[in-house]
Amino acid sequence: MTRVHVTYTGTVQGVGFRFTCKEIAERLGDVAGTVENLSGGKVELIAEGEKKEVLDFLKKIEEYFATYIKYTEIEWEPAEGKFEGFTIK
Repeated sequence: MTRVHVTYTGTVQGVGFRFTCKEIAERLGDVAGTVENLSGGKVELIAEGEKKEVLDFLKKIEEYFATYIKYTEIEWEPAEGKFEGFTIK
């Protein structure tokens, strides 16, 4: 299991970003975590799961919002196992 902490910058608020992340996570089924809007127009995402599933999750987000995301900051961390499902904050 792994954990990823991602901050997206660009036009990522007001475009359904958080709801789409939740939908993608639920479709994949093996990714848990949270997504929330931050001040300054950024979005923070924390996700846990098997590395392959988490990478697939991030790839689908990047593909779906390719024209909206200008910069992605990614930090990999050990999984903490504290999430149940995927939620929007």
